[in-house]
Amino acid sequence: MKRRSALVGAVLAATLLSGCGSGAGASGGKEVTELRYQGSVGAVTLPELAADLGYLGNVKLKWIGNTISGPQDIQAATTGDVDFGGAFNGAIVKLAASKAPIKAVIGYYGVDKDAYTGFYVLNDSPIKTARDLIGKKIGVNTLGAHSEAVVKTYLTRAGLTPDEIKQVELVVVPPVNTEQSVRQHQIDVGALGGTLRDKALAHGGIRPLFTDFQLLGNFTAGSYVFRDDFLKKNPDTVRTFVAGVAKAIEWARTTPRDQVIARFQQILTKRARNEDNTQLQFWKSYGVNGKGGVIEEKEFSTWVDWLKNAGELNGKDVKATDIYTNEFNPYASGGGAA
Repeated sequence: MKRRSALVGAVLAATLLSGCGSGAGASGGKEVTELRYQGSVGAVTLPELAADLGYLGNVKLKWIGNTISGPQDIQAATTGDVDFGGAFNGAIVKLAASKAPIKAVIGYYGVDKDAYTGFYVLNDSPIKTARDLIGKKIGVNTLGAHSEAVVKTYLTRAGLTPDEIKQVELVVVPPVNTEQSVRQHQIDVGALGGTLRDKALAHGGIRPLFTDFQLLGNFTAGSYVFRDDFLKKNPDTVRTFVAGVAKAIEWARTTPRDQVIARFQQILTKRARNEDNTQLQFWKSYGVNGKGGVIEEKEFSTWVDWLKNAGELNGKDVKATDIYTNEFNPYASGGGAA
């Protein structure tokens, strides 16, 4: 709880700073065409894929480092340290509730039968049910985001009381270290998703306690956001970015899997960041539910309602439709990226 409070404090500070953040837009009416962003170790993000496929036109990406935290990424967008950031939609709701001047413009990851997060224990673990998690440690990539919401949904549905849920400890563990942390008994349960999940399963010796797909089915879980002032000053740049990412979503969805993975391998080789590329062979899907990443109201209203019922919005009135826009996405009108 202390860490979450610290995060909220940082976000509030970010909101105050957002009005004077650097890189908010180009002067003299000229739009910026280079977007600063954070990447993910050993993985290819959708903007990176879009850029490599030539879908971003004259818009260039500038990598400034990596992150494992969605809340940190969108906070960085709020302060102007990056131009766009991506996070779990529930984390975006909480940031919006703090009056941060940001808007979600396209979905970029989600949950389906291939792209999901499972919560794994060792095969011989005594943990069999939600109640067995009381007093145990669950390793997640960050607090206040996707994994925390899924864990609490699981525990609530299993009938645990708020006091019992507080006794389940969430511990931040970098995703690349989660499998090892479970196997070395540093944590009792580890959240594993995507290629890291399948890589761990291939090693054997672990089993899922539950998954977000089992709990919630198919849904787009996270979105990319820009600051409101950036959107106002650079609408054509954002439109090019969103259209390119949307087209990359559909390319990854319709291209044979082996060709997608081969493209990822090429991208990692070209960018030369000294990364382990072994997890790429396990890639199956970005999990985005809507065509071209078009955002549906329920993808935010679900978490507005959940956070409100959990008391995490502190009585603040948040409207889902105020948090996102599809105006930059060519697929929103039933069309597609040219």
